Amino acid sequence: MALNYIWIGFFLIAFLVALIKLIFFGDVEVFPAMMNATFDMAKTGFEISLGLTGALTLWMGIMRIGEKGGVVAIISRGISPLFTKIFPEIPKNHPVFGPMLMNFSMNFLGLDNAATPLGLKTMEGLQELNNDKKTASNSQIMFLVLNTSGLTLIPVSIMAYRASNGAANPADIFIPILLATYFSTLAGLITVSLFQRINLLNKVVLAYLGTLTALIVAALFYFQSIPQEQVTVISNVSSAAILLGIIVSFILLAVRNKVNVYDSFISGAKDGFNVAIKIIPYLVAILVAIGVFRASGTLDYIMEGMKAFFGLLGVNAAFVDALPVAFMKPLSGSGARAAMLEIFANPEFGVDSFAGRVASVLQGSTETTFYVLAVYFGAVKIKNTRYAATAGLIADLAGIIAAILISYLFFYP
Repeated sequence: MALNYIWIGFFLIAFLVALIKLIFFGDVEVFPAMMNATFDMAKTGFEISLGLTGALTLWMGIMRIGEKGGVVAIISRGISPLFTKIFPEIPKNHPVFGPMLMNFSMNFLGLDNAATPLGLKTMEGLQELNNDKKTASNSQIMFLVLNTSGLTLIPVSIMAYRASNGAANPADIFIPILLATYFSTLAGLITVSLFQRINLLNKVVLAYLGTLTALIVAALFYFQSIPQEQVTVISNVSSAAILLGIIVSFILLAVRNKVNVYDSFISGAKDGFNVAIKIIPYLVAILVAIGVFRASGTLDYIMEGMKAFFGLLGVNAAFVDALPVAFMKPLSGSGARAAMLEIFANPEFGVDSFAGRVASVLQGSTETTFYVLAVYFGAVKIKNTRYAATAGLIADLAGIIAAILISYLFFYP
């Protein structure tokens, strides 16, 4: 529903601004420019989708090898002790922990399509434990907010989009996205725990969160202490090495478990091809709307206004060009993706520009909060979502701020 209003708003506002420019300022070029933008962006959306096919096919195939090889089960066992502490209302060893842990593990690996059915199954299990069937339980809210925070190890789709748009190193955003999603997830966890009065000082929780936080803070301090050129080199090398190491470990684990690696890859690769084709109408729709909005001059006015505002505050405003992604992300995943791709395709910026990289990290920093809440709560007919949206948006804000700051650390020239 939100995307419907956004899409309509883009066209109506753009038309009104163009009308004002024509009548009061004599701008006879604005309407032809808007019309040309519809054709140009429709073509761009189709070309992006086709260019995406190869990269998505590759990574969906790799992910299927990991899934069949047992990586999801390993991750589930690894995080199980933590989840029993942050979901205190769920009885120990309850069957709902199975799909819940699998859902988080698949999201962690970027297997969104496979994660959603398990997420819905988890919500159904949590609904059985819920005494008030119309009101979200504490466990349901914790589960939803952790989902919307979007902790991801391998940002498959973003790397694929960057590759299809000619990025020199599509994986250079791997470490920044991992860091940003961690801060988003941590903010979501702390927020919900404060609402629910969950003790995060428990030794098990502290062992998990303390260790991860210490490692991430140490990494940030290290990157901050070295020259920008070294940050770029180390990030590029380590990102590539880690990702290749993950691929090799997936293959070795699959071989160990007697999985047909090649057939598993082909099975997953077919899904990648189907995903690339299915997104064409959604991508064209939102790209055309954004193209008209920009061609009318409206988006440029907004961005210039924000740059002036941050300039008055003494803040480096180079990140502002990527903010359309941040604005769209809580409302619409396809809208945020299209905003990112529009920045990639814009000759003023490009995929390897600072704005292009910030947009990539923003896209990977959180999930689409309102979409996730609507789908998951709608599936079990929850009417009163309590503070779920508030906590999810706090996690989004933390992820956006972290994405911007980390992008300056890694990419700002």
